[in-house]
Amino acid sequence: MGEVESDVSVSSGPRVGIVYDERMCRHHTPDGEDHPENPNRIKAIWDKLQSHNIPQRCVVLEAKEVEDKHLQAVHSARHVNLIKNISSKQFNSRRNKIARQLNSIYFNEGSSESAYLAAGSVVEVAEKVAKGELNSAAAIVRPPGHHAEHDEAMGFCLFNNVAVAASYLLDERPELGVKKILIVDWDVHHGNGTQKTFWEDPRVLFFSVHRHEFGTFYPANDDGFYTMVGEGPGAGYNINVPWENGRCGDADYLAVWDHILIPVAKEFDPDMIIVSAGFDAAIGDPLGGCRVTPYGYSVMLKKLLDFAQSKIVLALEGGYNLNSIANSFLACMQVLLEGKPVAGSSEAYPFESTWRVIQAVRKTLSAYWPSLTDELPLKLTNQKAPASHLLISSSDSEGEDEAPNPVSENLSAVIQEVLEPLSKLKVEDSHDQMASSSSLWRSELSKIDIWYATFGSNMWKSRFFCYIQGGQVEGMKKACSGSVDRNPPKEVFWKTFPHRLFFGHDSTHTWGPGGVAFLHPESSIGEKTYLCLYRITLDQFNDVLLQENVSSYHMSSPPFDSAALNSIKNQGSISLDVFKKGWYHNVVYLGEERGIPILTMTCTLSDVDGFKSGKIPLRAPCTEYANTLIRGLVEGGQLTEEEAAAYIHEASSRPLQ
Repeated sequence: MGEVESDVSVSSGPRVGIVYDERMCRHHTPDGEDHPENPNRIKAIWDKLQSHNIPQRCVVLEAKEVEDKHLQAVHSARHVNLIKNISSKQFNSRRNKIARQLNSIYFNEGSSESAYLAAGSVVEVAEKVAKGELNSAAAIVRPPGHHAEHDEAMGFCLFNNVAVAASYLLDERPELGVKKILIVDWDVHHGNGTQKTFWEDPRVLFFSVHRHEFGTFYPANDDGFYTMVGEGPGAGYNINVPWENGRCGDADYLAVWDHILIPVAKEFDPDMIIVSAGFDAAIGDPLGGCRVTPYGYSVMLKKLLDFAQSKIVLALEGGYNLNSIANSFLACMQVLLEGKPVAGSSEAYPFESTWRVIQAVRKTLSAYWPSLTDELPLKLTNQKAPASHLLISSSDSEGEDEAPNPVSENLSAVIQEVLEPLSKLKVEDSHDQMASSSSLWRSELSKIDIWYATFGSNMWKSRFFCYIQGGQVEGMKKACSGSVDRNPPKEVFWKTFPHRLFFGHDSTHTWGPGGVAFLHPESSIGEKTYLCLYRITLDQFNDVLLQENVSSYHMSSPPFDSAALNSIKNQGSISLDVFKKGWYHNVVYLGEERGIPILTMTCTLSDVDGFKSGKIPLRAPCTEYANTLIRGLVEGGQLTEEEAAAYIHEASSRPLQ
């Protein structure tokens, strides 16, 4: 459709652009099966806006397909060619197979066109706002984009629409004067693709607030943790606010705006703002499980109007409840047109966990942003909602929490059967029960102490604390999420055990190339290994198990409970099936100390056979990893630096018998 504008709206208020094209509805599941990310999402938004005469007050723009050269500033040529051709006849026989190899992706005959229109539409509105032809604009596009990475489509996303638009303005159109862009991602899922695109780029301040739950919420990794701040010249320009739980609402998000985003935005002073505007944190969303109201979104957007001469672009990302996504988008359009939030109020307090996350983010980022240096007053942080319930703000759409979602009556089944990577994300109705169940077992296991015996990098206390309090130490390639209970160990002491220490495997995500430490599960006279023992709770031990093995298991129940603790004393070891893809899923009982059981985690005997046969390589550790072990042994008072180095060398070079 061509440009249409109202003389009345242009003369009486800001020029606001909007783009919508039904051709983006041609992307749908290949056989018409049900799916949350479907054409009705953008149809519902457009219908709602039309019913309130919003398009008539805007400059309606024509959707345009993006150029390949602009896509290749963000994506690999291989990825661009795949999406460009996936809808062609040559892919008819293998289109579905390719989709199954990707993470939460489907393709059909309309996918290529829709993806090109979505990215091109965001580029189009961003360019017009940058030129000053529009004050602000909104792109009602699909498929969404913020999960799409350099060489991979994932999480319903084919091209990273926002990243492509930002890169275009910064690299292709410098004459427009946009030198600094603030990208605000308020989608309920972490914008992993956008983060990676600008990881080392100080021209882009990427801010994402999302459910994380210690790496168990989609995309189920540690990329969205607050310690991921960027690297090189981009250090400090990547800010993640990772919710520890669902049900976060207006009060939680506005606290983050007031105490993290707004102060930093003032310092950064962007020339333009692009919002990855996902509305799956909205009240009633079946995947998000949060409770942001249209009023809440309108206030968040209004606060951003104070920056960049109000040059703001909204680009639709997620959002799967047709009622809430339409009402939330409408509220945002009213802000752009009228410069004020919709009617409503927010009298609730944030969760206690929200204040904990805010303080952790401020502490981590204070090295880069002076405005985050000061401690928040207790009078403020003591204002918190009960953990079991969050009072939501009242607005015109207060009743939406219980409204049915017109997407599908079978949405819960779709989540379980079609979207395997998302299957752990329960629908809203089950969230309270799941949270309550988690609280019960954690409360029980927090009363039980164990000794966690460490023989690898965790021998260094600072490294082990990453698993309890989150973060990373020198040499680590990725940060740890930390435990739910962040209290330090009650005691620490050292002891030797008659087990063989050896090093194997090609590489790890945490340390890179080189072997990592393993303890032979069976004892052997003549062997001697130094172990550092930490007295922690069984609750914390489960969180350490999770982080040592895999971050995609939802901790609605403990992998290693009190019954397992009683059984292991007779069995000697227990292999945990839920962590079978990890290298340390075999929990081994090493006896007791003062009546408290000593546990460690290592590989299984079958893995040891694999190391012996050469099926799994034996490898010496990389320098950073070896240095961490040496520091632990030296600071623990067990060996001198020379003795520790010799100990590690002997363990890594002696053949495994």
